[in-house]
Amino acid sequence: MPAQTRYTASHWGLYAASADGRTLQPHAGDPYPSLLGQDMLAAYRSPLRIQRPAARAGWLARMRGEGGSAGDDRERRGSEAFVELEWEEALDLAAHELQRVRKHHGNAAIFGGSYGWASAGRFHHAQSQVHRFLNSIGGYVRHVDSYSLGAGRALLPHLVMPMDELMAQHHDWNVLAAHTRLFVAFGGVPAKNAQVGASGAFEHRCRPGLAALAAKGCRFVNFSPVADNLDAPAEAVEWIPIRPNSDTAVMLALAHGLIAAGRHDAAFLASHCVGFERWRDYLFGADDGIVKDADWAADLSGVPAERLRRLAQEMAAQRTLINCAWALQRAEHGEQPFWASIALAAVLGQIGLPGGGFALAYGPLNLMGSPHARVPGPTLAQGRNGVGAYIPVARLTDMLEQPGEAFDYNGQRLVYPDIRLVYWAGGNPFHHHQDLNRLVRAWKRPQTIIVHEQFWNAHARMADLVLPATAALERDDIGFSTRERHVVAMSRLAEPPGEARDDYAIFAALARRLGTDAVFTEGRDAAEWLRHLYTEAAAKAELRGSRWPDYDAFRAAGLLDLAALEPQAPVVMLAAFRADPAAHPLPTPSGRIEIHSATIAGFGYADCPGHPVWREPREWLGAPAAAEFPLHLISDQPVARLHSQLDHGPASQARKLHGREPAHLNPADAAARGIGDGDLLRIHNRRGACLASARLDPAVMPGVLRLSTGAWYDPLRLGEGDAANLEKHGNPNVLTRDIGSSRLGQGCAAHSCLVEVERYLGEAPPLSAHTLPRLIPAAGTG
Repeated sequence: MPAQTRYTASHWGLYAASADGRTLQPHAGDPYPSLLGQDMLAAYRSPLRIQRPAARAGWLARMRGEGGSAGDDRERRGSEAFVELEWEEALDLAAHELQRVRKHHGNAAIFGGSYGWASAGRFHHAQSQVHRFLNSIGGYVRHVDSYSLGAGRALLPHLVMPMDELMAQHHDWNVLAAHTRLFVAFGGVPAKNAQVGASGAFEHRCRPGLAALAAKGCRFVNFSPVADNLDAPAEAVEWIPIRPNSDTAVMLALAHGLIAAGRHDAAFLASHCVGFERWRDYLFGADDGIVKDADWAADLSGVPAERLRRLAQEMAAQRTLINCAWALQRAEHGEQPFWASIALAAVLGQIGLPGGGFALAYGPLNLMGSPHARVPGPTLAQGRNGVGAYIPVARLTDMLEQPGEAFDYNGQRLVYPDIRLVYWAGGNPFHHHQDLNRLVRAWKRPQTIIVHEQFWNAHARMADLVLPATAALERDDIGFSTRERHVVAMSRLAEPPGEARDDYAIFAALARRLGTDAVFTEGRDAAEWLRHLYTEAAAKAELRGSRWPDYDAFRAAGLLDLAALEPQAPVVMLAAFRADPAAHPLPTPSGRIEIHSATIAGFGYADCPGHPVWREPREWLGAPAAAEFPLHLISDQPVARLHSQLDHGPASQARKLHGREPAHLNPADAAARGIGDGDLLRIHNRRGACLASARLDPAVMPGVLRLSTGAWYDPLRLGEGDAANLEKHGNPNVLTRDIGSSRLGQGCAAHSCLVEVERYLGEAPPLSAHTLPRLIPAAGTG
């Protein structure tokens, strides 16, 4: 009898283990599997894994009463050795610090840091675990939104509906292939991004979906600074190079052209939208005397005016989809391209028709375009947070630097809390935050920083107390992702290294010390929680008329095929709303699409008024700063990893040049600076500088430099937040600007960034990102 297949779910896909457990293979039902998940076994066996609890030497001496002040030892974060500890002492220290801060400063002095990409499993999900634990002890300061989608998440509920709801009802790829004949993309549709899903990507659909569209005769127009981020067959794609951060101007001009030619859908605008007249006045110059036509947009964007005029007519003549990449809202005034793309689609009047309207967006995640039913899956309840204070996630450094300062966010006037303790499980701020030199300086302000980590990366090395956590392959779990086909019985495929423990086990031990274990664990161990969560989801399915197998049968089978159990139907975004907006209103103040939002206008934000506008960023190629820093930095998502995950793995290492991240620039820009392919580069601005390896690339338009995120942060001197502290590995976030997208969204604005580049002529400093810190063994361990 053949052995049972053992599966695991990851953000890259669904994988089956070989019989000997030494390799992973993508699930046979995946039409275009990502190979990156196969790196997990090698990456998790790395000597960089944290083997046992460890404390920074200066902090530990203070905790043990051996001298030193908090201010003195905080300055040494990142530069000191770590002392390995027994688990009991490490847990006692963590509990003591949590209790001390709660007693003297309150729970509002604890920041619960996390990011949702730590695991595709629904129970061993670090973000859910840390939030549940901190809620069990009275609460914590939380963050909202995301670095990827901060501006969009704040904006969309005012205009259409919450972002997660909108993403889950995008047209499926079959609907697009059957109906869409012109696909106008702003920022491309990069399949490298869609190889992941927030809770797993079990059937990769983006690249096959684009190919099917092309086979049906769909044409693609791609407004982008790079030519290679729309992964449809080349003969179907027209690349229109566009100056970064000018997409909104082009959208406004297209809308103006449609209205001026009488090609707008007046009936749809009247029945399904509010505020069109206010926006039309702006487009025609009634507000500021500037007509937002093709000639105006051509000057800002570099796109020929005649091409814009023709494109407007082409869009009106056929079923057209307007796709706006998330990258566009990761910029100063990042709310505007999302808003403008919705308003432009409303002018065309095809919203709610199969294959028409707008998308936000195909490409960033595998979710968008799924044909599978949307059902609720297993979810770990996080409890109630007793602390009301929160921040938009991208305002982390502001919070640490400016306790007590007021700031605006989405119509509210909030105050930054005074954080004394940071507890982080899942995520790496020294990857995804902007202006890392500034973050390093702010990171020295909290009295204690506790992290759960798998690897000795910069996040761990900048902490005070490091607790080694298991990785996804080292525990049983349940994999589930919205609109994916399978529920996965994730199997433990590898032994944890050293003394690593599950996040749940760590928090349960802390909860016992703090007297809240009954609240946190509810008397269940991890195996009992898995059974409970699955049984809850199965009971909900039964109410829908869908009968899932019992838990033991599910574990034995390994996979639950939802396509065989849940009703499947074509997915057409906003179809019910289009058919009857009175019976199916949107969750907006008017129940309709808000081209002009009275709510946002009432906030009085000059940087985000009540309808889509063009606002000039302070850093872009049209700004005075471009004279000193004449290249626009695009810090996109990497091809060979997810954010910074598995940067030390085989796929990521194979794409580096001389061990450093490749920086792509146009051959003309390289020639003007005497740069050859493979040269070592110094990329710099006033915030910082990093080294990278040159890759001459005609797919990058002149004036643009592309350096993907995710190289592990590796400055010459870890812990020093000096702009002259050269980052050696190619992390673009030593260069990006740490400002909010606007007072509305306060999102990440990394894509409004100017730099200069030159050959690095000195001796290349050795890389140290993938090396261990100085470790002092615990007494008695040798």
